[in-house]
Amino acid sequence: MADASSGRMHDKILTREVLPREGLARDAALLTDTVREAGALGLSLFRTELKSWTKGASSPVSEADIRVNDLIERRLRSATPDYGWLSEESADDDARLGKQLVWIVDPIDGTRGYLAGREDWCVSVALVEDAQPVLAAVFAPASDEFFFAMRGQGALLNDAPVHATAGTGLDFSRMAGPKPLVERLSGRPADEITLHPRIGSLALRLCRVAQGRLDAAFAGGQSRDWDLAAANLIVQEANGNMTALSGEAILYNRREVTHGVLVAAGRDRHAGIVEHFRKSPLP
Repeated sequence: MADASSGRMHDKILTREVLPREGLARDAALLTDTVREAGALGLSLFRTELKSWTKGASSPVSEADIRVNDLIERRLRSATPDYGWLSEESADDDARLGKQLVWIVDPIDGTRGYLAGREDWCVSVALVEDAQPVLAAVFAPASDEFFFAMRGQGALLNDAPVHATAGTGLDFSRMAGPKPLVERLSGRPADEITLHPRIGSLALRLCRVAQGRLDAAFAGGQSRDWDLAAANLIVQEANGNMTALSGEAILYNRREVTHGVLVAAGRDRHAGIVEHFRKSPLP
């Protein structure tokens, strides 16, 4: 979540130019080609016999995660050796903190579903400049959905523009996320609420807001930069907003990469949800 310097950083983000246009276009082409190739590799290994193990308390990892991560790292780091690197499946290196430009990567977001043979997984990669994403690609190969965004240029799904839904209404069947959050928003018991079916990949869940298939999506605490950065830009560029539940902007490539509760929605609906939780904050 935003730290004490978030106000100063926000001013810097607003006043500073992004990458020179030719550099951004070059990196956009590199990102697109790399993520498509990574998705094809992930798809070729999908529903095959894979070695898998658990890291930390309960996070599944498979050899597919590692092979896709290695491909992305080879392609991106060889082409942009001066950029920083942060990936779920790579050892963290504090050198990234001194870099203006950093790739943030989740080689397979939704590994649990991937290993179970479900299609709700994706490859998610963003290029972050000064704590905010400027390029983003989220590719769901099993359903052939390629989301892409460049800061200030709108969001695309398979090369067609997408937009978050307008309005302020709360149709809970068009929302996704942890039930306790939606219960608190609705003021009704969880068993009286029908939510959109669970989407295992958080990045894909958030992109469903950008394309208008969901009106809003929540992320419970403990999401990381790599879960969020690409989808964050795609939502923003689709006329939506994605922030902490308090309304604070999400900052990336900080020393601490774990975030609290977040919400994504079309701008007016997002503002209404944030206002609700300002008046009725979480315990």
